[in-house]
Amino acid sequence: MPMVETRDGTKLYVKDWNPTSTEGTIVLIHGWPLNADSWEYQARPLAEAGYRVVSYDRRGFGRSEQPWHGYDYDTMADDLADIVSALGIRDFTLAGFSMGGGEVARYMSRHAGKGVRKAALISSIAPYMLKTDDHKEGVPEDDLRAIGEELKKDRQTFLKGFFKGFYGVGMMKHPVSDAVIDWSWNMAMMASPQATLACAQAFGFTDLRGDMSAFTVPTLVVHGTGDDTVPIDATGRLAAKMIGGNAELTEYDGAPHGLTATHGEKLATDLLTFMRV
Repeated sequence: MPMVETRDGTKLYVKDWNPTSTEGTIVLIHGWPLNADSWEYQARPLAEAGYRVVSYDRRGFGRSEQPWHGYDYDTMADDLADIVSALGIRDFTLAGFSMGGGEVARYMSRHAGKGVRKAALISSIAPYMLKTDDHKEGVPEDDLRAIGEELKKDRQTFLKGFFKGFYGVGMMKHPVSDAVIDWSWNMAMMASPQATLACAQAFGFTDLRGDMSAFTVPTLVVHGTGDDTVPIDATGRLAAKMIGGNAELTEYDGAPHGLTATHGEKLATDLLTFMRV
């Protein structure tokens, strides 16, 4: 199994498709509480188009090792830097979905965006999830803390219900099949309980507003207007505004949070178009 060892000795599972490609490289960072397999609907078309596609399981998730510590954005950005260095990746596009957008933001600031030629924030939690006096569009603190309490009480049942909202499934609409929800739940169950809980704390309460000025490269911001998991006003729209002239905001009308699956083909096309420009 392909593994990269990070600076603190944690081994991370890495997929590296088309490593000898001359078309370009994209690094994909998955969301919470999934793993690299969740990029299925984008990774395959990108690889088929001739690009080198690198994706990996965040520490504590999927097939990566499950240390007790290290679930803060500084450490996770360092993990990304270690993967980029180990694989010799240069001049690449860096894309993060949901929680993964935080790793993109912290890598851009903490590691000066080393090697990044373009960035993409997909349904991203950046720049800030928490509702505060100076960020009234955010999610109330009680709602974010409730996630942790539910995870401690019955992680399995909580995540079963979570994925329905994640994909916008309701009484009258089914943007994805039951099989996709089961697939997502199975990925979530591969993660350690500690990583699942600690990362919920990280994405819910880490203020990344100070990192946004580090986006000095062309940046694609994609967000669904129907995202009830990560509200667009607190994140996608604000991220584009803070990045300024380097940002291209693309809103998917009515799309839920999990648009990597509900709008998989469209997102793959938009990423390909963005990389080719």
